[in-house]
Amino acid sequence: MSLRDLTDRERRILEAVIQSYVETAEPAGSRTLARRFGLGVSPATIRNTLSDLEEKGYLYHPHTSAGRIPTDRAYRMYVDSLVQLAPLAAQERDQLIERILAGGSAIETVLRCAAQSLGVLTQELGVALGPRLEETVLRRLELVRVSAERLLLVMTLDGGAMRTIFVEAPGSLPDEAMAEVTVVLNQRLAGLTVRDIRASLADRLRDSMPTVGAARELLNIFVQEGDTVFDVPLARDAANVVLGQASVLAEQPEFASGDSLRRLIELTETRDQLAALLRERSAKPGISITIGNEHADPRLGHLTIVTAEYHAGPLAGVIGVIGPTRMPYEKVISLVSHTSQMISALFA
Repeated sequence: MSLRDLTDRERRILEAVIQSYVETAEPAGSRTLARRFGLGVSPATIRNTLSDLEEKGYLYHPHTSAGRIPTDRAYRMYVDSLVQLAPLAAQERDQLIERILAGGSAIETVLRCAAQSLGVLTQELGVALGPRLEETVLRRLELVRVSAERLLLVMTLDGGAMRTIFVEAPGSLPDEAMAEVTVVLNQRLAGLTVRDIRASLADRLRDSMPTVGAARELLNIFVQEGDTVFDVPLARDAANVVLGQASVLAEQPEFASGDSLRRLIELTETRDQLAALLRERSAKPGISITIGNEHADPRLGHLTIVTAEYHAGPLAGVIGVIGPTRMPYEKVISLVSHTSQMISALFA
């Protein structure tokens, strides 16, 4: 059904039910709606209209209450046709950008602050997914000695992201050997994506000729084992999932029962599945909203996910919130949209 399938009265009363339920978490009855929203009709007329909307699948009412609750279809109608977004005030924009930049300008820090800020401002679970690291450009490498036979490879990636990888070394290496290999690695690999490095590492390093014998031995480790060295810590998308504080959701009435809270905790702990869900949304421009039973995963049947794509140069990820289907959609959509735009502007 579409908005054209509803009369003007049905539309106004449906909108009033949604607004009332979002604000109070209580089923909306005819007398409450007549008193709060000035609909210009009697409670009896509102009651009849509520029954009509229930028959059309937009409302239902718990057996213990005479009031109605919006269905997923009602929320979808509201989001697609009724919601009216207001631009953020200048003060709100300033506060948001201040929160986002509170921890620094590295992309991982920005995403963490952004997810936490969205959670606080919307009272939902803030969530973000970083760009795929395999598509990220390597800016520089550094080798750091950890022990006599162990080195730490520190990689600085585009956008300020950093990754560290342990490399097993043959015996104690002189400092000049580490320095020479560091120069070679930067000359041959900086400016390439991680994907390209994995695909062509051996070919790019084979013709290099370090002057120090120990340096040649160390460089040969990267030639022989480069696929393993660069693959393990970078391949898993789950590591790119950033979550805000789930405690803000736990305080909402939808999560008062132990079962609902358990499902929420399970969702936050299954990072691989959550990453796959968010990655699907990274290719969708603008705001992406899925509500309740629109999700393929039954664990999300009582939740709404609102996300927006952001860009960091040629890379893309998503930022948004997860919360109950009863959420203040105008506020959430506006904040998610502005946050994604701010992140994209920071890394333009």
